[in-house]
Parts: sequence; C-alpha cells; structure tokens
Amino acid sequence: MSMLGKMKDMYQLQKQAKEIKKKLKNIHIEAEENGVTVVLTAEQEMISVKISEEAMQNREKLEKSVMNAMQKALKKSQEIASANMKEVMGQMGMDLPGT
Repeated sequence: MSMLGKMKDMYQLQKQAKEIKKKLKNIHIEAEENGVTVVLTAEQEMISVKISEEAMQNREKLEKSVMNAMQKALKKSQEIASANMKEVMGQMGMDLPGT
C-alpha cells in the first residue's frame, strides 16, 4: 500500500475514533452502592453523585460506599469504551488488553 493510501486510512480511523469518543461522552453509566449513586459518562467524566439520608448516618460506611460505587461505574465505563474502540483499534492492527 502506498504512503498516501496509508495516510488516508489513518485519517479515516482517526475520524472514526473521534466519532466514538463523541458517542462515549453521551453514554451515561449509573452505579449504586448502599444509598450512594454515581453517574459517569463512558469517557469517565463525573456527572453526579447522590447520597441518601440513610447513607449519611454512618460516615465510614458512606466513604466505602462512595468508593465502591465509583469503582463499579469506572469499570463499566472502561468496558463500554473498550467495546466501542475495539473495532477501530483492530483496523489499525492493534489489540486492546483483555480483548
């Protein structure tokens, strides 16, 4: 394949990656743990954190719940991003870890 052809392919893949990134920004992931609810985008941007009155009664439990809810949401966002980027990365001849 010529250098021009490779450059054209790279441009198309970059364009696809940008479209996927835009799509990920619009996917919202919600995770709940013991009265703590966090919402992230699939790009791992924080949207909101909600804490119930019950959860606020025990500080130690609240802290653990916030961490666990965040970890759940982050893991799910990584899975979604990976699934969406897998096709583009495969076209570039790259493998994503865990795929």
